[in-house]
Amino acid sequence: MSADPARSGPLLATRSVAKVWGRTQLPAPFARIESEPVGEIWFEPGALLPDILIKYLFTSARLSVQVHPRAGEAGAGVPGKDECWLVLDAEPGARLAIGFDRPITRAAMRTAALDGSIAERLVWHEAAPGDFFYLPAGTVHAIGAGISLIEVQQNTDITYRLFDYGRPRDLHLDQALAVASGEVYRRELHRRVDPAASACLVEGPHFRVDHLVGVPGDDLLRVHRRAYQVLPLEGCVEVDGVVAGPGESAMAASLEAVDFAASRRCLAVGAV
Repeated sequence: MSADPARSGPLLATRSVAKVWGRTQLPAPFARIESEPVGEIWFEPGALLPDILIKYLFTSARLSVQVHPRAGEAGAGVPGKDECWLVLDAEPGARLAIGFDRPITRAAMRTAALDGSIAERLVWHEAAPGDFFYLPAGTVHAIGAGISLIEVQQNTDITYRLFDYGRPRDLHLDQALAVASGEVYRRELHRRVDPAASACLVEGPHFRVDHLVGVPGDDLLRVHRRAYQVLPLEGCVEVDGVVAGPGESAMAASLEAVDFAASRRCLAVGAV
């Protein structure tokens, strides 16, 4: 894990995280060559939103089948990890697995994890730019190869692996089975994002995510007078005289503090 150069003012510092499943040739908006595979680029959480972590992910190989605990399941006072994904790019045939094809018992899940058939019991979604998924803690999931996405999550990194395709990494079967939901993924938690339309993608219980096209209306700016982290997708935003473009992120005390004049579209993330 390596920190990138410090940013000034409202711009958040980034951290590049090496992963065996990452890429040495990073896609846009970074478009650079790394000496080792980079799988994630984090934005260091700002003081105004310490409980939210936003990152880019880039995959060249499939990730493990895994699950994150709910609040308190990893210990008293330990937060859970709800997360959501916005797919930016996907190679032909790239897929994401979320939830099971039919309800599964804990005993059957254990057997499937041990013999490897758990990957076949998951529902694999063909990934395409604009796909958006909300994953409550407890959702069993896996990210396939050839995908770039933005992940918004609660700021905790507790992950339990159920299956890793025979790779020599530790599994956490007992912990995973204790927290994993064996239910089918709810269809309403998946949506397609229209790049030409503003929309609230998530509201609660732990964060709000808005897709904003152009300059938001006064009604939205007035209602949401709270801290927001803004990630430009196309065009730029300005906060306190500092410009942020794609691949960067700025923290603002409210949406009213953001100049969207040069923004084509962005994500705005706040607490609830």
